[in-house]
Amino acid sequence: MAGVSRSGYYDWLKASPIRELREEQDDLDIELIKTIFLSKKEKVGALQIKMIMENDYSAVMNHKKIRRLMAKYSLFAKIRRANPYRKVAKATKEHLTCPNLLNREFKQKEPGKILLTDITYLYYGKGQKTYLSCVKDAATKEIVTYHLSTSLDMNIVYETLNKLRQAVNYEFHPSAILHSDQGFHYTHPLFQNKVMELGLTQSMSRKGNCWDNAPMESFFCHFKDLAEYKTCTNLTDVREEVDRVIEEYNVCRYQWGLKKMAPVQYRDHLLAV
Repeated sequence: MAGVSRSGYYDWLKASPIRELREEQDDLDIELIKTIFLSKKEKVGALQIKMIMENDYSAVMNHKKIRRLMAKYSLFAKIRRANPYRKVAKATKEHLTCPNLLNREFKQKEPGKILLTDITYLYYGKGQKTYLSCVKDAATKEIVTYHLSTSLDMNIVYETLNKLRQAVNYEFHPSAILHSDQGFHYTHPLFQNKVMELGLTQSMSRKGNCWDNAPMESFFCHFKDLAEYKTCTNLTDVREEVDRVIEEYNVCRYQWGLKKMAPVQYRDHLLAV
């Protein structure tokens, strides 16, 4: 009636102790996964949990098993949702674009050679808005510097350049490239002059092609997953949250593509090599 063979039925009965042991082991293994998952505010997936296990808990578990257990015990990471609206300032006739010198060659394994930059918005409190400008090292994925501003005027990128110069101790890679999109700020003549004064070569994505600056866009997506800025009621709290998340990202967020190291660790690794 059940459509099961006699031998299959008895094989299933004999395997009962094995299934019970597996269930007991799953109950033990999920505890560490759950601890990590909750400590990261339910914003990490199987690969992140695996790397945190290995680096922080000296525990090894296959990422496929972690995925299976997360699905079994209904641990689902919170997923980002893209906002389709983005304000772009109008360029003037004096604004000039630069060629795409980078051409998506992000992985050059030389810290400080390829620097990516962009600006994103952060909503907090009761509809208040602030803007975050960042510079990311393409080789190490480290956020080299950043600046938070309540205004989208040109000072946001000028301050970012000033902080970048201080972050590298006034010594840029001899072939350093600063890559961005074709936004109003980056095509501005004065910004381009300041970039040249720093000894940097400017590169830009093709018009309307977000893939040409994908690692920078990817960071902003991860940042908005990790940061709890929406619950902040004032700019000071937002600033503290931005500082916290970027510090954690640089020092503690292990990444599969960085040999399971955090960006700062991988930078030191590349410099040592």
